[in-house]
Amino acid sequence: MDKIIIKEAIIVEGRDDTAAINRAVSALTIETHGFGMPESMWGIIKKAYENQGIIIFTDPDYAGNKIRRKIADRFPDCKQAFLPKGKALKNGNVGVENATPEDIIEALGHAHCTTSDRKDSFTEEDLFNCGLIGCPEAKERRERLGNLLSIGYGNSKTFLKKLNQFNIKKEDFYDKVKEL
Repeated sequence: MDKIIIKEAIIVEGRDDTAAINRAVSALTIETHGFGMPESMWGIIKKAYENQGIIIFTDPDYAGNKIRRKIADRFPDCKQAFLPKGKALKNGNVGVENATPEDIIEALGHAHCTTSDRKDSFTEEDLFNCGLIGCPEAKERRERLGNLLSIGYGNSKTFLKKLNQFNIKKEDFYDKVKEL
């Protein structure tokens, strides 16, 4: 069976992530090798961003989220793929490299495009009314909803920002809230 071909360059953290991506799809990957990305790395990412587009696909942990934010701040119209932590966990290690090819394909299939000219359609009131802030189980509900919407986990402020940046439709949001 032929692999799915991904047009965009996929930004990952390291060579093990690249190997996992290559088991799942045919795509160019760019490895950040952690936080300390040299200026030459930024040039490579910029070239890919301008020529074919990029998908940020970092680990669902603190370091991965920090790298993701750093890249998304520079390239606001990039796509972002999210892998739920449970699908990236193996022997206590969290990383894209632990995901199955099927989970990687699913995450890439749900990659969201960020928009720099967005309109904030979600508010804190929406989050409160859906039990995503202001109640003891809010954190778990945001995590489950983030997985259902394929936008990943975020604290209340980050989650609200993701809903708006990824242009999540209100109808999709409320349909997924019903599944919680």
